[in-house]
Order: sequence, then C-alpha cells, then structure tokens
Amino acid sequence: MTPIPSVAIVILNWNGKHFLEKFLPSVVASDYENLSIIIADNASTDDSVSFLQKNYPSVKIIMNPVNEGFAKGYNTALQKVSADYYVLLNSDVEVTKDWIKPVISLMDIDKTIAACQPKILSYNEKNKFEYAGASGGWIDKFGYPFNRGRVFDFCETDVGQYDNTEEIFWATGAAFFVRAAIFHKLDGFDEHFFAHQEEIDLCWRMQRAGYKIYVVPSSVVYHVGGGTLPKGNERKVFLNFRNNLLMLAKNLPASEKLKIIPFRICLDNIAGMQALVKGDWKTFRAVQKAHFNFIKWNLKHQNQDYLPKNKLKKLAGVFNGSVVKKYFIEKKRTFSEIIGFKK
Repeated sequence: MTPIPSVAIVILNWNGKHFLEKFLPSVVASDYENLSIIIADNASTDDSVSFLQKNYPSVKIIMNPVNEGFAKGYNTALQKVSADYYVLLNSDVEVTKDWIKPVISLMDIDKTIAACQPKILSYNEKNKFEYAGASGGWIDKFGYPFNRGRVFDFCETDVGQYDNTEEIFWATGAAFFVRAAIFHKLDGFDEHFFAHQEEIDLCWRMQRAGYKIYVVPSSVVYHVGGGTLPKGNERKVFLNFRNNLLMLAKNLPASEKLKIIPFRICLDNIAGMQALVKGDWKTFRAVQKAHFNFIKWNLKHQNQDYLPKNKLKKLAGVFNGSVVKKYFIEKKRTFSEIIGFKK
C-alpha cells in the first residue's frame, strides 16, 4: 500500500491571537490522515503563544526570535519542519473540512507540479472571490499580477465560472501548497521582499526551473484579508510597488527587462501622481520610495541565478497584453472579459 504523503500546515503568526481563536478550530478539523499543524510565531508581543500552549497542546510552536516578515519568517521556520508537502496558511483563513485531499492528490499524481492553491473566497462575502488569490494567479506582459476572479480591486461573484483545475502563473501565499523538496531546492522565498509578492517570485522561479503551478478549485477556503497590513497602508503600498520591480529585474531576460522596467516605472509614477491629485500623499510617497529603493538594490545586486530566463509569454498563466489598458481604458472588469476566456 502506497504511504499517504505527509503534510505540514504551517501558520505564520504575529500578534494574531484573535485570528487563531477564530480560525484554528477549522484547521484542526481538517480531514487528512498524515497531518501536522505548526504555528511559526514571529516574535509576537500578544499572548498568542500562551493561548496555544493552553488550548492546543498538540499544535507544535516554532519561535522565531524576531519578526522577520513573511518571507524570512517562513524560510527560518521551514528549516525545522519535515514533511513531503508544506501548506503555508494565513492565520485569517477559515478552511473547509476536505480542503487538503484534492490538492495533494493532484500533486502526488503529477510530480512536475511544485505549488498549488485552493479557491479563495471572501470570509465576509462568501459568494465572492477574495482579493489575495481568488481562483488562481495570472500576470500580464508588463508584470501586473491579477487573478481568475479578481482584477485590481474588482472581485467577482463566484458562480462556478473558474471551477476548472488548471495551470496558472502563481499561487497565493494565503494558502500555498508547495512540495517541500522544491521549496528548499530553490532556496525558498526571497527574504529581501519581506512581505508581498514573494510567492509570485517563487512561482516564477519554479516555472523557470521547469515546474508547474496549479489551482484546484474543488478545494475551498475563506480568507479575511489585510490581517497584518491593511489595504492602503503606506508600508504595504511601498512593498507592492518595490517588490514587483524586484521580481521583474530578477526573472526577466535582459532583452525584456530593458523594455518593460522603464515602462513600468512610468506607469507607477502615473499612479503616484493620480494619488497625489486626490490628496493621497502616503501613496505618492510610497511609490517614490519604492523606486528609490529598487534603483539602490539594482545597483548593488547583479542577479546571477542559475535558472534559465525564458520570455514571459512562454510561461503558463501569462496574458500577452496589458491588464491596465483592459481595465482602466476599455473598462473590462472580469478576468474572462480581459483575456477573452469563454467557459
């Protein structure tokens, strides 16, 4: 009899006792035989750890000495976790009982799949896709990420339109299934990212290494979103703009990099100026800071990883057009309208 693959759900926690109280019961109730649940605590200052020790003695706790952010926090913790598959799960996610089996079954059949995600619906509006992952991540030719079910700030109502299991460009970090050996082989998340888009960067590197990324919508979870850094937070805006440019610089071949990055910086500046016109100094300042930080990083780092750099359009889950043009100029709001998808 073939042994059941081992799965470790690892939840990175920072002052999230209220989320653990609310959502950990659903995680503990997950239906999977060879399962361990681990909380990686990023130096919380609330009573998260004592709450876990008292109420969930079977849950293992890994104590990170300082708050290292999402990327390094997970890299540090996962050095101490042994399993065939990791499930990196946000603390503000309610899972369904049978959410693990469909994903692991697919990954166990196809060894070329490195990472997967379930369908992510909104905890507060359960019939709508949630911003962070919806039904699988795509990217356009200029590096703008979007999802099946979520484009920029528009989240579609889920009526089964994206229920097909298929290859995507990136899987959300909110509920990230990953083959442990490949995670470590590719050195995990880029720690310079701190938080935001490090999972897209890792998925891009996985594709460059010859692996595939999938979404399995028969697995469903519900995400609150914005639990650590709320929407509009200046630090969050900075990380999103800065990290997107870092990702492009790291993964694009030189011929595409020289064309796309200057264009992206121009588009970013337009977004920053629009924010300034509206009196949003924080966003404007965050965009300028992101560009300065990116240029500083680029001058110091010569990216020389060993992975091949394929043209972006040759990878899965890439829209060979501009999602900005489709959304803001042509007023296309849904994923289907933007890529011309028909069920």
